[in-house]
Amino acid sequence: MITITQLEYILAVDTYRHFATAAEKCFITQPTLSMQIKKLEEFLDITIFDRSKQPIIPTDVGKNIIEQARIILSETKKIDEIITDHKNTVEGNLKIGIIPTLAPFLLPMFIGDYIRRYPSIKVEVEELVSEEIVQSLRKDKIDVGIFVTPAKDDRIRERHLFYEEMMIYAHKDHHLLKQPIVEVKDIATPEIWMLSDGHCFRNQVINLCEMHDLQHQELPFEFESNSLETLMKIVDREGGFTLIPELATQYLPTEKLAQVKKFTNIHPLREVSLVYSRHYSKNKLLDLLAEQIKSIIPNSFLSSDRGTIVEWR
Repeated sequence: MITITQLEYILAVDTYRHFATAAEKCFITQPTLSMQIKKLEEFLDITIFDRSKQPIIPTDVGKNIIEQARIILSETKKIDEIITDHKNTVEGNLKIGIIPTLAPFLLPMFIGDYIRRYPSIKVEVEELVSEEIVQSLRKDKIDVGIFVTPAKDDRIRERHLFYEEMMIYAHKDHHLLKQPIVEVKDIATPEIWMLSDGHCFRNQVINLCEMHDLQHQELPFEFESNSLETLMKIVDREGGFTLIPELATQYLPTEKLAQVKKFTNIHPLREVSLVYSRHYSKNKLLDLLAEQIKSIIPNSFLSSDRGTIVEWR
């Protein structure tokens, strides 16, 4: 007979690709975990994991078993949700992944109030780039991600939250700030400072400007950052410009707002969404999280009609 515990164990091994680590995360000994998985393999008369590989990987049939195990465990968790809804209680664990170009601007706006409002929800937040969020959702390492969509992945669902504009942040003496008309073609120059590979905002900038092969010959040095705040400080010191999301302007002092410029021929938007597995079962926690975020976002951000969505994939 297949047990829920055995399914939990194979998911742990698939997540961590190491028997000892999986056992530690399940709070059991490695021999116990290995024995239970071996029993399951013998019962099914298949091999779920190729133990000759390091790290351990699932076999072809093992991948299918693991995917079905995720579905079964997700459906099982819905029983807890039914009971919680029946008792009208708000509690549970919520693991959130958020991208670095949202975390410093969005997270401080809502997370404290959310935790105080729902003290029975244990919240864990991890800063991850978009692809890491997708992978973490697939392996159930997190419950929900906050990042830019569309993700174009049929294994995850999206709940749109708001739409923020992509804007130019330039050195105070840069000619772009003096131009009455600034078009997208004007920023496809080597003067632009960029985030490093892996950031969806970088991909959006590249897609917006169609500048995949751009070389940074006009910059004082070559640098790609993981932080928008770092790029803005370099712009202030070294010149040039970068692109920033609209939420970043909420934290700028008044004198710095003069260094922000909008495009005149287009209003490029980032579509920010909650993303979660199609097997996600904590719908009530998701509803409350979406509600909390939308409550602190300016009303003008809530409509996609305010501009043109720029994709990153």
